Amino acid sequence: MSVKRLFAGTAALAFLVACSEPDLILPGERLDYRDGMAGAEEAQVNSERKIALPKARANADWETIGGIATHNLGQVALSAAPQLAFAVDLGEGESRRARITASPVVSGGVVVAMDARARVTAMTTAGEVLWAKTVGPRNGDDLNSASGGLLAASGGKVYVATPYGALVALDRNTGAEIWTQDLGAPASAAPTVDGNLLYVVGGDGRGWAIEAETGRVRWNVIGTPPALNSASGSAVAIADGLAIFPMPSGDLIAAFKSGGLQRWSSVIAGARLGNAAASRISDIPGGPVVNGDTLYVGNVSGRVAALALATGERLWTAREGAESALWYAGGSLFFVNDLNQLVRMDAANGEVIWRQALPGFIEPRFGLPNTRHASYGPVLAGGRLIVASSDGALRQFEPVSGALVGQVELPGGAASEPIVAGGVLYVVSKTGQLLAFR
Repeated sequence: MSVKRLFAGTAALAFLVACSEPDLILPGERLDYRDGMAGAEEAQVNSERKIALPKARANADWETIGGIATHNLGQVALSAAPQLAFAVDLGEGESRRARITASPVVSGGVVVAMDARARVTAMTTAGEVLWAKTVGPRNGDDLNSASGGLLAASGGKVYVATPYGALVALDRNTGAEIWTQDLGAPASAAPTVDGNLLYVVGGDGRGWAIEAETGRVRWNVIGTPPALNSASGSAVAIADGLAIFPMPSGDLIAAFKSGGLQRWSSVIAGARLGNAAASRISDIPGGPVVNGDTLYVGNVSGRVAALALATGERLWTAREGAESALWYAGGSLFFVNDLNQLVRMDAANGEVIWRQALPGFIEPRFGLPNTRHASYGPVLAGGRLIVASSDGALRQFEPVSGALVGQVELPGGAASEPIVAGGVLYVVSKTGQLLAFR
C-alpha cells in the first residue's frame, strides 16, 4: 500500500505542476553569465601587430630560471632551423610516481641536468659526460619517497634544490659536495644566483638569502603558506637592489638585498572562472620578469599583472593565467596560458594581441581520464618563439602573428622548459634524456 500511495502522490504532484502558470520570461538582452570563463576568449580576433625585436644575444651561459636574475634575456641566438645534435641519458624518466621538474642549466661550458630521482649529470657542450651523482635524502628516507629537484649554477658550483628539503652545492667540474643547507621544506623553484648570494623560495611560503660560499642563511622572509602549489614554481627576480620573492600562495615580497628588510608586498590573486584544473593553484610560474622600472608577473590560475618595481603599485591586471614563465620582448609579453594557448600580450596595458592553440588532450586509454599535453616555454630565439611540448614536438611560432612556421621532432616528449646557451637549445625529455638542438 505504501508503494501505491507513493505513485499516487507523484501523479498528483505532476498534475499540479502541469496546471501551473508558465514561467515569466523577462524582456531584455541576454548576457552569458559565464563571461570571462574558459571559452569566452574564442570571440577574439587575432591581429598582426608589428614588433621591434631586440638584437639576438649570443649568451654562453644559462645559469638560472629565465637565464639571468631579471628573467629578461630579450632574444637569444639560435639557428632558424635547429636539428637534434645529440642525446644523453640522465637516468630515470617520468612515470606515475616520479616527475622531472628541473630545467637544465649551462655554466662555464658545462651543461647540467637532472632526472626524476635527483640524479644530477654534468656534461660538456658536445654531450660528453663528466660526472653523475644522486643527491638523495639525508635522514634515512627512501630515495623513492619523493621525485624531481631543481638546478642552478654559477661561479664553479652547481646548486641542487632536492625534493627532500635540502639545498646542496656541488663542484661543477667533479661533482664533489661542498656544503648542504637544510631548508626544512622543498624549494618551490630553482635558486637565483646573484653575486655571493643565492635566493630561494620554499614550498612552505618562506624565502631565504643564502651565502654561495658557505651555505649559511644570511636572512629570510616569511609569506603566507600555500594551500596547494606545483612542483616547480617561481624563482626570485633581482633588480635595482631588490630581491622579489614570488611565493606559492601568490604573495609577492620585495626585500632589500643588503639586509632583507621588506620594501613592499602585493598579492597576485584571482582565477579564471570555469577552469577547475588550475583554479586552486596560486603559483607564479617561472618568476617575475623585470623590464626597466616595471615588473611583470602571472599566476597559474588566471591573472597576469604589471607592477611598479619600486613600490609594487599595480599598473594593470589581465584575466589570463600563465602556466609558463613570461617572456618579454619588444613591448610584448609571450607565455603559455592556463588554457594551453600561446599568447602575445601588449605589455603596456595587458591587451591580448593574439592567441595560438597548442596540443590539447591525450585520448583516454583503458578507461583512464583525459590528460592534457604539457607545453614548455616559450623562448625567443633566432627570431622565433619556441615551445617544447610533451606530445613530442619542438614548435616554432612567428612573433608578429603567432603563426606556426616550423616543427621538429622531440623524441620522448618534453618534460622541462627549453633553454638556449651557446647557440644550442637544450630540453629534458619525459624519458629522462637531455636533448640538444643546434
